[in-house]
This record gives sequence, structure tokens and C-alpha cells, in this order.
Amino acid sequence: MGAIHVIGAGVEGQEGFGRRALDLIEQASLLIGSARQLELFPDFAGETLELGADLSPMLRALQQHAGDAVVLASGDPLFFGVGRYLLRNLPETELEFVPNVCSVQYAFAKIRQPWDDAIFVSAAGRGVASAVDQVVAHDKVAVLTDEANTPQMIATELIERGRDGYAVYLCENLGMADELITHTDLKGLLKLETAPLNVLILIKEYEAGGDGVGPCLGIPDEDFATVKKLITREEVRAVSLAKLRLRHDMTLWDIGAGSGSVSIEADHLLPNGRVFAIERNPQCLAYFKDNLRKFNSRNITLVSEEAPACLEALPDPDRVFIGGSGGHLWEILSSVDGRLPTGGRIVLNAATLDTLTAATEFFENAGYALEVSTINVSRTRPLTDYKMFEAFNPVFVMMAVKE
Repeated sequence: MGAIHVIGAGVEGQEGFGRRALDLIEQASLLIGSARQLELFPDFAGETLELGADLSPMLRALQQHAGDAVVLASGDPLFFGVGRYLLRNLPETELEFVPNVCSVQYAFAKIRQPWDDAIFVSAAGRGVASAVDQVVAHDKVAVLTDEANTPQMIATELIERGRDGYAVYLCENLGMADELITHTDLKGLLKLETAPLNVLILIKEYEAGGDGVGPCLGIPDEDFATVKKLITREEVRAVSLAKLRLRHDMTLWDIGAGSGSVSIEADHLLPNGRVFAIERNPQCLAYFKDNLRKFNSRNITLVSEEAPACLEALPDPDRVFIGGSGGHLWEILSSVDGRLPTGGRIVLNAATLDTLTAATEFFENAGYALEVSTINVSRTRPLTDYKMFEAFNPVFVMMAVKE
């Protein structure tokens, strides 16, 4: 096996290659690339191999070839490119990388936006849901799509999650004669026909999705849109979140999320984590989406299905909050117990003695370390002549640690 040079092809055709890159291609006896890339070198004198979806023929050819070889990649070979595959399968000392301007870099230049504060997501072969999880967690995102995971699917998922406050730049066929840059919004993106070769850039515009209120601890109850004030009250929320002991990178399940008050405050404590909010009530879902927009929450995925059936599709949790069970408490706790790691925590808010008794029985039988706090909240009534306290029903905050 000779030297292997992995050379990035820019967006400007052969004119985009530097002098050294052209010299390496001329000296090589094997040239590997896509059909479009190989067409840039019709006079290449050596052997050529066209790349397809299966990269194993390329690997065999490189291992068996005695002379120098060049692998043509798109832009920077180490940016969502073939470079990662080659490094996994060949000695790194045999590889030299010659980067070029990548499509994302070129796209940001065309829309006249800095890109040092952007993150980059590939939906190609990874699915829309995981890509959108990253989009909602950041302000500026470039998404590489494919024919199975299209820009329209990204837009649909964002709109369904109530995250429609993005400026959209669809950058198609970059560097080609039919290059097209379209500035629109998510709803406008749904109406467009999209070329297979594209870069989708999404930039959050907070004013487009609500009043710009940022998430924080201690949000007043009245700030949340909710059904008949069915909400985990501010004081109970504070205790529940403290009992969860959230770390910045944890995964939290919020089962029976209601209008999202716990999820939204937890989101502030999980800048690098994820919150999966499970709620089946259509009325609550509408209010939840309103609250997501209002508080610009980022790491929350709304799951509009019934627990415990929907839990199987979610990633394993580090922490679980249960605000409601819909009459399936034992089944939900059994499902959670099978997924929670040792040392994981469940915090359950019980408003009735029936729930308290049933949950206590489960935790004791399952070997959890259990602590129960009773939270009695009374508040002064505003706009009255006398400062009198109004009492709310007590809530039992159960904290169970899996041992």
C-alpha cells in the first residue's frame, strides 16, 4: 500500500483545487471519488474507482494498491466526510488530508453570516428526530440532509414541536450553474421543492416565537398557560427539582407533563442534557406548545402519547419525574424501573393518599431508598384589605433512589 492522499473537492469544480492538490492527483496511480468528482479529471491516466454507498470496495482497493492513491472527498474530508471511515479502517500514518472549502462554510459565506458560533448536524442516515433535538438546543444550526431526511421533514418536526421561530436559508446546488439561495421561514420551507444537494441553515429569532422570556427557576404559576390551573405549583416545583439532583448532561423523563412547568424549569438545569415530556391530553399539549415558545425552551422533546407504552422508544433516563399517571401508576413504575440505572432517581408528586400508598408499596418491594416530604403551601391573597393566607392542598413529594 502506497501513500493515500484524501483531497477535498471545493464547490468550484477543478478551479477550486490548489496547486499541491492537483500535483498529488497527477502523480497518483489510483483515483477514487464520486462520479461527479471523477468527471473533473477526464484525462487522468491511472486507474479510477467510482464511490457508491458501500465504501468497502474503496477500502479493498486502497489496501491492495501498491502505488500512491488519491481519494476525492467533498470539501473537508474530516467534516461529515469519508475521512472518519478511513481513519477507522486504515493506519492514520498512511493517510494525509488536504482540506478544501466545505459546503457549509461556502453556504454561510453566501448568506453573509458568521459561522464560528454555529453547530453542524447531519440528518443523513441518522433520522430527523435526533437532528431536530440538536436544532432546538442551539441558536444557529447547519443541517446536512439527504433524500430520506429532507428539509421539509425537518421543518415539519420543528413545527409539530412548537418551534417555529427560525429564519431559514435553503442553499441548493452550491457552486453549480443552478445554485439557489432561498431565505424563508419554516412554513415557507414546506412549500418549496428541494434539490438533493443542499445545506439547510436555521437561525433562531426569539421574537418570532413568543415574548422572549428565558427559562429560570421560580417561574410564577400565572406565567404558564395551563388547563384550569392544573399545574405543579412553584414551591412544589422547586422542591421536586432539588430532589431530582439534575446534572447538566442528564436525560430526564417528565411523565404526565401537563402544561410543561417542570420540564421548562428542568431545561434550564440541563444545558447539555435532554428532557422528554410525556403528555397525552390534547388540551394540555396545546398549552405545552405555547409555553415552549414563550420560554424559548431548547432541550425538550414533547411526546404526545400514553405512558408506559411510549417509553420503550425513548433513550434510557438518568432521572424521572412523575406528575401524573393516568391510572397506570404501577405499570409506569415497572417500566421505569427496568430502564433506570443504579443510582438513578425517581421523584413522584402524589396529591392523594391512594397514590402515596401505592407508590410506597412499589418502591419498598423494588428495593429503592425512599424519602417522602409533605409540602403544605399557603400564600397571601393579593388585592385584599387584609393579609390572609390561602392554603393549597398538600402534596407528597416522593424521592426514590434505585439501589
